[in-house]
Amino acid sequence: MSVDAVSEKLLAWYDVHRRHLPWRAEPGAPLPDPYRVWLSETMLQQTTVAAVKPYFERFMTRWPTVRDLARADDADVMAAWAGLGYYARARNLLACARAIAADHGGRFPDTEEALRTLPGIGEYSAAAIAAIAFGRSAVVVDANVERVVSRLFAFDQPLPQARPRLRALVARVTPEERAGDFAQAMMDLGSGICAVRSPQCLICPLSDSCEGRRLGTPTAFPVKAAKKPKPQRHGTAFWIERDEKVWLVRRPAKGMLGGMRALPTGDWVDAAPGLASAPIAADWLPCGAVDHVFTHFALRLSVVRATGSPDGEGEWWPVASIGEAGLPTLFARAAERAIAGREGASRAGRES
Repeated sequence: MSVDAVSEKLLAWYDVHRRHLPWRAEPGAPLPDPYRVWLSETMLQQTTVAAVKPYFERFMTRWPTVRDLARADDADVMAAWAGLGYYARARNLLACARAIAADHGGRFPDTEEALRTLPGIGEYSAAAIAAIAFGRSAVVVDANVERVVSRLFAFDQPLPQARPRLRALVARVTPEERAGDFAQAMMDLGSGICAVRSPQCLICPLSDSCEGRRLGTPTAFPVKAAKKPKPQRHGTAFWIERDEKVWLVRRPAKGMLGGMRALPTGDWVDAAPGLASAPIAADWLPCGAVDHVFTHFALRLSVVRATGSPDGEGEWWPVASIGEAGLPTLFARAAERAIAGREGASRAGRES
């Protein structure tokens, strides 16, 4: 099968089997709103489609245009993002929306080069927005595209080091026309048929030209460089309660989980810090620990609870509605530990 035939077969398959997603335009419809494309692409980074859908729909209901988002309060956006992870994306989302409103008249630039000047928009996002929202001929490479093209060409050079060479292969099969549809077709093929562990080669529209299938080892591609073990860090989260309310703080704007509501916690360090950073002197009761994996390290966060009145900036939040505080996943799980501990102690008290 020729290189041109690859795109033709894939686009024909996509026209019939495409996923219907809330940020996509239907076949034959005008190009989708760049705001919807940008928002979805930002949310989808290292996150699944299933997880993103409800967040996307809530954002679109609350902030239907980029100007609406640009006017939004930081805390409201961070709370609405809670649970999606990789919170720097939410901060970049606001910075980008405000740059578009202030510097571009509320309109997205329509070229890769101009898009890349905006906060939080890198090579992949710029290509995806240019191709999908503006019909530009752009080479779009995400994890699904990497997997499909690696198998198609039996590309055996380790990633990520060999990504520039793999990108050149993607460029070879990307058509001048319908580059956005082609990119989305690659994504759909990779997320469904050309899956990581169990590719369904018998129903793949590209099976006739796939070198990975011909060799009988499609799952050997892409080749990944050996991962270094992540360093382990430790911390303590402090649940401070008074009158059925818990003390929450805002994490610094820059850094891990920046700008989010959270339980007070000290630095995350190489050895368990215990109560060294406790915000008040109290009889702290242990409530277990939660484990969480960030991009560059793993964290074990011990949870302790006490009653008291801390100083400094923060807010008292009703324990009964802690689920509405917009805590990031790490601290939502820590809160669950603390609440389980207090409820267990309450039951023990009633039974004694």
